[in-house]
Amino acid sequence: MSPHDMDRRTLLKLSGLSLVGATAGCLEGEDEDTTTATTTEESGGGGGEETTTTEESGGSGESYTIGMVDSLTGSLAPYGERNTRGRELALAAINDVGIGSEGGSLRISVEDDESTNQGGVNGAQKLVNQDGVPLLIGSVGSGVSIAIHDSVTNDAGVVQISQNSTSPELTSRPELLRMSPSGAAKGQALASLVSDDGHDTVAVTWINNDYGTGLSDVFAETFESELGGTVAYNEPHDQGQSSYSGILTEMASTDASAWIFITYANEYTVMVNEGFDQGYNTTVDYYGAESTVADSIIENTAPGSMDGMKGITESAPQDQENYQNFVSAFEENYDATPTVWSAYAYDAVTVAALAIEAADEFSGEALSSVVRDVTRPEGEEVFNFEEAAAVLRDGGSPSDINYQGVSGPVDLDENGDPPGYYQIYSVQDHEYVFGDYITS
Repeated sequence: MSPHDMDRRTLLKLSGLSLVGATAGCLEGEDEDTTTATTTEESGGGGGEETTTTEESGGSGESYTIGMVDSLTGSLAPYGERNTRGRELALAAINDVGIGSEGGSLRISVEDDESTNQGGVNGAQKLVNQDGVPLLIGSVGSGVSIAIHDSVTNDAGVVQISQNSTSPELTSRPELLRMSPSGAAKGQALASLVSDDGHDTVAVTWINNDYGTGLSDVFAETFESELGGTVAYNEPHDQGQSSYSGILTEMASTDASAWIFITYANEYTVMVNEGFDQGYNTTVDYYGAESTVADSIIENTAPGSMDGMKGITESAPQDQENYQNFVSAFEENYDATPTVWSAYAYDAVTVAALAIEAADEFSGEALSSVVRDVTRPEGEEVFNFEEAAAVLRDGGSPSDINYQGVSGPVDLDENGDPPGYYQIYSVQDHEYVFGDYITS
């Protein structure tokens, strides 16, 4: 479903407001005919990847095009799909209000990173160098986001907001903003969870990229130096392999009572199935992080193959009204329940739109000067784009608003990181069950 198919009731759920009594600017174009266009075309420079431009226009204002690099194919595609839905919902809510007093529309040109660093760089180069976007949202994989920043956006002065990247490595790049929190606190919480469950010797395998390296380093340092445990095995594995039986055999050769999987959905699915075939799931306890939570894992593994598994994942404030509105709209449009990752994508698009609304001009420099301010706690709390736009159009400055995302407080700090909000999960009867919350 595209954002153009969403009815008025859905948009009202997303805004959480009645439009009666809204500012004049918000109502501009409301009674006009709405035209929509969604195009897919072949990109000329990235080896045949698809470029998708999503637009919803209503009113006569200017059209603002930003870029997005997302994982539409490859190992991270299950996460890219949920981002697509969050992006569509955010676009619908934003374009129902319009950007600026004349009701301009937001357009997003999307490139597939193919779940690889080079694919991300290729897509970003097209968006920045050919399309000239001043702001780019991307990507899922931490390594992909870092590669885009280091090779493309940083030197070009383009604002970059990652929707899903969690590696602690992003913190060392203050101009690389993100909606999902750093994995440092998550790694510490995961180590504490394993230790509290009575495990003092563990085996860890991590995907061989910036995400795996960053999270595994934090986990191992916390588990050994702070909690007094032993990491008997701590080795990487490559992405996209058809078998990981050698890794599992090496882990089984240790005396570890718990195995920690810091990997992606496709890779973990292979490991679970091979571990089930060898009976490892009955002799050790499995643990994971956010990337081992995916519907595709449940769908492609045998019942009982990972029951009892536990982990730490990012979460959203489920009692917050704007998150409940987001869930309601998501379920109505997609007949599925969203995860916090869709909420991060929604917030990335909304923060981008707020920066455009607040900036003096549509340029990387101008957007960079305001993008943090619209999220800071000093301003008035606003819970959606419409509320924020009303404050700005009433003479407010960027620092007068404090956007409270559907994923929770954004509050981007000097390193471009938001605060962390996590939840413990487990697998019971071959379903994910979510429990206690942890904040950082």
